[in-house]
Amino acid sequence: MTYLMSAVLGFLQGVAEFLPISSSGHLSLFQHFFGMEEPDSLFNILLHFATLIAVCVYYFQDVVEMIVEFFRGVAALFSRTPSRGNPPEGRRLVLLVIVGTLPLFAVLPVESKIEMLGGSPVFVSCALLVTGCVLFLSDRYGGGRKTAKNATIKDALLVGLAQGVATIPGLSRSGCTISAGMAMGFQRKFAVRYSFLLSLPAVFGATLLKVIKTIKAAEPLAEGILPKYLLGMAVAGVVGYFSIRLVDLLASKGKFGAFAWYCWGAGLLFLVLSLVGWTL
Repeated sequence: MTYLMSAVLGFLQGVAEFLPISSSGHLSLFQHFFGMEEPDSLFNILLHFATLIAVCVYYFQDVVEMIVEFFRGVAALFSRTPSRGNPPEGRRLVLLVIVGTLPLFAVLPVESKIEMLGGSPVFVSCALLVTGCVLFLSDRYGGGRKTAKNATIKDALLVGLAQGVATIPGLSRSGCTISAGMAMGFQRKFAVRYSFLLSLPAVFGATLLKVIKTIKAAEPLAEGILPKYLLGMAVAGVVGYFSIRLVDLLASKGKFGAFAWYCWGAGLLFLVLSLVGWTL
């Protein structure tokens, strides 16, 4: 792997991980039509870890508050003095993220079968078209008033179900969860905020599983590969940070559905190429 390829893969990870265009779908289609090699296991882990850091940096105050309130909440459960009044927003956000993550456990038994769907460019192209429809509708029913203070367990569970469905290649995780949040009546900025905070345990869990698999494989590092890995991580992290900012900005202005046109265009293009059997 060259430095240029490392930077390109880092850029694609930073853009596609957060923009609602499906990173898994694009990787699958690029591999099929342009012969792009899939990153090795360790590099793929490091790129995901870089985007995980990008979310933590962008929502630093939220992440710190959630960690503090998590331990305070645990302490309150074992306290003899019952807490009074409504719990702090950070503690409610922790609960909402935990509940929203639960549906992913139902996906684990069929994870391998879902990944196999990525081998069909026709299926992935159609899934991109569906993503476009979801994004287009999001601006039509968005603009609610719910935040962490008054969002319900049911709201979090339904957004979590959208995240579980979005494990299908070609469906955007951020697109589905943000759109679902808006459908539940979330404020636009809170829908984005909750979506990306919800990604933390999902990405961390997936990364941890990949780390375990990589350790078991005990693959040796190629000579001189570490600087290329670090370059890819840096690019993925920086680009990912600004991708989050772009999504946040467009969603707050009611223009989140603008990404629908890209998904429709890319989905239609790749669908046609699939049907005519074109490859590079």
